[in-house]
Amino acid sequence: MKFNIYALAVTSAILCGLVMLLVTIVNFVCGSYGQQFLQTMSSVYPGYHATHSVVQVIVGTLYGAVEGLIGGAAFAWLYNWLHDQCAKLGF
Repeated sequence: MKFNIYALAVTSAILCGLVMLLVTIVNFVCGSYGQQFLQTMSSVYPGYHATHSVVQVIVGTLYGAVEGLIGGAAFAWLYNWLHDQCAKLGF
């Protein structure tokens, strides 16, 4: 069985974007929820800062979606490639 690269990439983009959106919104409302996670993401995503700002919620969500899109596509491509290599070897 092989993965549909486009479908997995879009699914991963939606999930990663939603995670960032939910964590940043809850942090925006509650204050300290997910602060360590958001500070880690601010060290990875250029231009994103773990501050209470609507702009940062949008920026974090977009970064999460792009990261999910690239990561999902890379995962599906690598899985499909390894699947083909194993089939050639008879596994």
